Amino acid sequence: MENLNVNIKTEYIKLDQLLKFSGIAESGADAKDMIFSDMVFFNGEPCVIRGKKVRAGDTVTVEFEDETVNITVGAE
Repeated sequence: MENLNVNIKTEYIKLDQLLKFSGIAESGADAKDMIFSDMVFFNGEPCVIRGKKVRAGDTVTVEFEDETVNITVGAE
């Protein structure tokens, strides 16, 4: 399992933007596919909302076939 820490300067970042910003998704289309393929969990719950607002303290988990990546969001 890989753990990433991403710090944001704004109040929130949208889920699809977070996946791109963290390098998990190469494009917005990739992020959309991940979200709608039930690979993404927001604070432990499945999430299929591309525009979900992710704030400091939230955790996003992406489950691939052979790897799980946890993204913890913090504030700068």
